[in-house]
Amino acid sequence: MDFESTSERILVLGIKELTSANAAAVKDDVRRCIRPGHRALDIDMSDVRILDSSGLGTLIALHKVMCQQNGLVRIMNPTPIVEQVLELTRLHRLLEITRQ
Repeated sequence: MDFESTSERILVLGIKELTSANAAAVKDDVRRCIRPGHRALDIDMSDVRILDSSGLGTLIALHKVMCQQNGLVRIMNPTPIVEQVLELTRLHRLLEITRQ
C-alpha cells in the first residue's frame, strides 16, 4: 500500500484486498497519515479483488474520521465486485464513487 499526500488530500494506492486479514492494518496505516488539514481521502480500489465485512468496516471508520474534519472519502475506480458490494450495502450513498 502506498500513499500520496498534499496539504488537503491523501491518495491511497495499491490495495489488492480489503478483508479481515488486513483491514485493521489498512485502517491504522491510513489514520496515521491523516492530518488536520486534509479534506479528502481518496482510496484507489482499481486493484481490489476481495472486499468483505471487515473491509467495509474499515471504510466506514475512515469515513467517520474524515467527517470529524469536515472531509470526505472517495472510492476511486472501483472494480465491478467492489462497486457491487458497495451498492448492495448501500454504502455508495455514504461514500463518493469516482472514476478517473
